[in-house]
Amino acid sequence: MDGVAKTRVLVTGASGFLGSNVLKALLARSDVEVIAACRTPTKLPASFSGAVRVGDLLDANYRHSVVQDVDVVCHTGTWGAFWGHAELERTHFLTPALDLIEQSIKAGVRRVLLASTVAISKAVRDGRTVDDFAPPQYTGFWPHVDRLIDVDAYMQANSQRGTQMVTMRLGHFVGAGNQLGLVSALAPRLRTRLVPWLSAGRGRLALVADSDLGQAFALASVAEALNDYESFNICGAEFPTMREVFEFIAAEGGLPTPRYSVPYGAGYAFGWLMEKLFPILPGSAPFLTRSLVHVAESWVCPTDYAQRKLGYVPQKDWRSAVRETLAALKVAGYPWPRLAQLA
Repeated sequence: MDGVAKTRVLVTGASGFLGSNVLKALLARSDVEVIAACRTPTKLPASFSGAVRVGDLLDANYRHSVVQDVDVVCHTGTWGAFWGHAELERTHFLTPALDLIEQSIKAGVRRVLLASTVAISKAVRDGRTVDDFAPPQYTGFWPHVDRLIDVDAYMQANSQRGTQMVTMRLGHFVGAGNQLGLVSALAPRLRTRLVPWLSAGRGRLALVADSDLGQAFALASVAEALNDYESFNICGAEFPTMREVFEFIAAEGGLPTPRYSVPYGAGYAFGWLMEKLFPILPGSAPFLTRSLVHVAESWVCPTDYAQRKLGYVPQKDWRSAVRETLAALKVAGYPWPRLAQLA
């Protein structure tokens, strides 16, 4: 594309699971110039040869400087936990995210993309689907999702100030290298034989593979004719049942399947109890949390709107992505995940 100005795209959290897949997808395009923002450049993909802006998003000066002279910000560098940690969610995620958006607006950034989740909306158990713009609903027990809702509200409220705001409602991550997700949390728990089916395993899971995540962000970075505020479901082509996913994980990993079923209400109650007992019981994380029950609810989130506006069509089968996740976990001995990033 000689002679044509390229879109300058900044990716925060570029060395993480999501950020590295976004980098890979952007690097495959000839119409963008990619800039990686991270704390540790040695953790970037070995193939990355673009510009790097090194710093910590907890630093206000860095948040100001990192968004200068860019067209699009893909904010994938989010601190997050699968349970609790309310104060860290405020100091390490919410406050930096809101200020990064504000600094982007002041710097004249054309578009900001936020890595969010389908779980900000209410799950449905009656066979209905979850719309891209379904009203967010606070959980009251999962601070990270509740703070994502706060950021989404801020983006909507400030979408008339010259910077397009795009919330990417992502499904549950699967793929090689994902260490803070449903599969990495589930596999070691299945080994205990204490994991139950929830509602007989009928709920449908919104999984999305690594490469599809990257493509979605790349397409949203350069898409034309977007509204001032947009929200997109980004999931895989299928929404397998919990039973299908758990049985596949068990078969691939040589793990036992659940032997009994409990209703969602009982799952939430047990999750609450395990969170309360966590300081007493051994382990790096509670056996079950209410957030894990939440993501195991039924999430059927069609991507038709993303296909129409972005050209997003998921390509990778969830089984292949889960298999890759399990292969890495098996080598490591199915470690018990912390369910939270280290501060």
